[in-house]
Amino acid sequence: MEKPRRVLWFNELARFLGPAYLRNSFTKGTEQEVDFLVDALGLAPGQHVLDVGCGPGRHSLALARRGLTVLGVDASDDFIALAHRGAAADHLDVAFEVLDVRELDIVGRFDAVICLCQGGFGLLGGRDEPDVFLRISRAARPGGAIAVSAFHAPFAIRHLERGETFDPATGVLHERATLRDEEGEEREFDLWTTCFTTRELELLAASAELIDVAIHGVSPGRYRVGAADLDAPELLLVGRRALGERLDDASTRRGGASSTTSD
Repeated sequence: MEKPRRVLWFNELARFLGPAYLRNSFTKGTEQEVDFLVDALGLAPGQHVLDVGCGPGRHSLALARRGLTVLGVDASDDFIALAHRGAAADHLDVAFEVLDVRELDIVGRFDAVICLCQGGFGLLGGRDEPDVFLRISRAARPGGAIAVSAFHAPFAIRHLERGETFDPATGVLHERATLRDEEGEEREFDLWTTCFTTRELELLAASAELIDVAIHGVSPGRYRVGAADLDAPELLLVGRRALGERLDDASTRRGGASSTTSD
């Protein structure tokens, strides 16, 4: 019998915050992050990009402004509604869909797939991430680019604050934060974020048979080339699907059905 899915804790937070989410300081570096990714992934106008865990669509919209064709998916219907409004306000033709990343089942469709700012990948409780990483990777066409960011475990442990806990079995950092919505109402939330080491991301990349893999130490709005040190709060993995990889082989490794599509 199939195990029941864990409830996605972040959806309640997204419903509470709404547009106030975009007031967070970590959202202010979107343009720098996208400029870096366009260069690092070799993106060009007209290419197709999948933004997994797109939230209110800030990276999707920035990519669309650069001439890319973007599909953004997120489990939060509130964030997807915000993304649609953002696209309409900027007169951008961007597609957005409500989708749980654990159900992502697209094979070989996109020139690039990104999952940034813990966009689903780092919010799953520490057990579903390997399967989700493979789902993200296989959505790219052979030779297509991948970019995934994650919290950096050594940084999280080194800077653990009072009241926070880190589970060494799952790599999950638990913290409690007071958040404020658009009307100024405050509410406390529990946050669970899965953290990774460089080596763990390397192993996930190897399991997905990615090539040209590089893992950089970054912070929001300061994406750069360079190995992570203990002061890097996040990791950014970039790589590519192997040109010779068969799409049905990827499906077999994941153990699921394929839904191969092409543009």
